[in-house]
Amino acid sequence: MLKMDAAALGQFLSAEFLQVAEDFSLERVEEDGLTVRLNVSAKHLRPGGTVSGPSMFGLADVGVYLAILSRVGPVALAVTTNCSIDFMRKPVANADLLCHVRLLKLGRVLAVGECLLFSDGDDRPVARASLTYSIPKA
Repeated sequence: MLKMDAAALGQFLSAEFLQVAEDFSLERVEEDGLTVRLNVSAKHLRPGGTVSGPSMFGLADVGVYLAILSRVGPVALAVTTNCSIDFMRKPVANADLLCHVRLLKLGRVLAVGECLLFSDGDDRPVARASLTYSIPKA
């Protein structure tokens, strides 16, 4: 059951993570997962005009974080404890990235999620990530 919808998650990002809130926008929030967009700008690019690896990691990290919050509510201190990311192909230049997130486990203490990242308009994934989060006691 969802405890935060797209509007609530967006407000949470703006209040708690103002430094990056404008970089991300939610496309879809449902019980089975969500899709978040990286609004690509010059600060996300590497030489050659494609999105950098650290920016892709940030998208996956924020995506899983928001998926967890959508289910448990506004727990600002949930933290990443593990991440594995496979970069599979070069992103399309001058395109936003979309991150499709699915939670595999949502326990009392740990949550595990997986992501597929795509260049907007291309159905071939550019990266796959798996992240584990620690959820603090309420």
